[in-house]
Amino acid sequence: MTITLDSLEPALSVRQVLTLERVLAGEPEVVAGASHLDRPVRWVHVAEAADVGVMLTGGEMVLTTGVLLAGDEDKQAEYVRSLHRAEAAAVVLGLGRAFPAAPDVMRRAAERCGLPMVVLHRPFPFAELTEEVQSRLVRRKFAAVSLSEAVRTELTALITAGAPLQRLLDEVARHSGCPVVVTNLAHRVLGTAGERPAVDDVLRDWERIARQAGGTEGDGWIRAELGGRGERWGRIVLCGYRGDTATGRLLADRAAEALVLHRMLGGGAACSWEEQSAQSLLTDLVSGVVPARQLLPRARAAGLPVNRRTFVPLVVRDGDPARLERLLRLLGLPGLVAELADGATAVLLSLPRDQDADALAAHFATRLRTGTGPAHTVVAAAEPRAAWDDVPTGLREAQHVADAVADSSTVLQLPPVVRLKDVHLRGLIRLLRDDPHVQSFAERELDGLLRETDEDLLSVLRTYLATGRNKSRTAQLHHVSRPALYRRLESIQLRLGVDLDDFEQAASVHIALLAHDAQQQ
Repeated sequence: MTITLDSLEPALSVRQVLTLERVLAGEPEVVAGASHLDRPVRWVHVAEAADVGVMLTGGEMVLTTGVLLAGDEDKQAEYVRSLHRAEAAAVVLGLGRAFPAAPDVMRRAAERCGLPMVVLHRPFPFAELTEEVQSRLVRRKFAAVSLSEAVRTELTALITAGAPLQRLLDEVARHSGCPVVVTNLAHRVLGTAGERPAVDDVLRDWERIARQAGGTEGDGWIRAELGGRGERWGRIVLCGYRGDTATGRLLADRAAEALVLHRMLGGGAACSWEEQSAQSLLTDLVSGVVPARQLLPRARAAGLPVNRRTFVPLVVRDGDPARLERLLRLLGLPGLVAELADGATAVLLSLPRDQDADALAAHFATRLRTGTGPAHTVVAAAEPRAAWDDVPTGLREAQHVADAVADSSTVLQLPPVVRLKDVHLRGLIRLLRDDPHVQSFAERELDGLLRETDEDLLSVLRTYLATGRNKSRTAQLHHVSRPALYRRLESIQLRLGVDLDDFEQAASVHIALLAHDAQQQ
């Protein structure tokens, strides 16, 4: 992406221009369009002709004395309408010989168009206002371009020096002065930077916040897409940026360029950033340097279920971390994997409380030794933890057990290998849930429901598809009447824009829902 001087938005709004000392000397009064004073001012232009719009390109604050408009109400109204058509930022009328007071025709027309109209009660040399505003705009645009080049130079230097992802994000956070978050297309957090309390506040309810604010630039939320060769695979988000929007966009775009370059030069895939995120989290948990309570928002944003769960801390000796991650996905066990030191790998399982944690941990360990895994692989486990605060102790306990039995010659019997066909479509979706294509497909198919996070309709849809579109069974399971179920199904179809009676469309939605559910675990 290329950012030029012309593509940068101005850093002054109509409201800001009206607070300039030189403007205040003219005693400005807003007589129309007061709710649109945050419009950006791209330039200042003096114009008297009734068809002034043909001379504008949008974003101008137009100054006039109204000399050519006095006595002709049609010209006055057309003057305002012409400015509106040209998307001018505002019109400023200097009161005096032509108009001793704001003309009602212009004021009413401006109010109807939503065009800010300002009158100056004291004589004011327009040249001073033009000089003041335009010099400020030029200085700010120059500063923005200088910042752009500085950020690009610094990030490029870090990349060529082999800096990790975290170092780049820290630099972006330093320039932006706000939390920075990198996510995949399913909103799973891959990396963060910024002051830790502010980052934790953002991550505390990340899924909801990201869906509501991440797609817009309101309240300082500015994002840039990550991808290349026509394929998107993630986003970088500036959360609560306090500067002007143009500079924020510039920073986000420069950061996106650097992250794409970092990925390309590293030869890795987006999932490697997920591995780095998990490794950072588990390393902090094991070390105990950061209290577990402070790490909870990071765990939740990384995609680990943390509410009403049983945590099973494991440490695997002589186990390939990549193979452990593939195994977790195949078994559908939510968890994080991170390579520690001395050939040890930490695995943290997060299981529903109604499941047998010991049996699942044993099954995981047995499967790990199946196939091409080393016969001397050791899986050490601590007692399941019901409280998140106890997880660091559990991980250290599992690490101690792994160290104690690392030289053991005991060899466990290997079970038969389980094929992908045995777990059917859900297993396939779990394996593919981190694939950007699958994430994008799920978001697109379910957007009408996910945008409003309507869990009731999602639950009805999930049951309806799981029962083979059996309306009677679905109504029974949700304890609603058939007419009530029909209304909900109609609402679902309307929001998604699909016909669930059509097999192909229903199958498409079903697969998307399975992918969405897999990404939440």
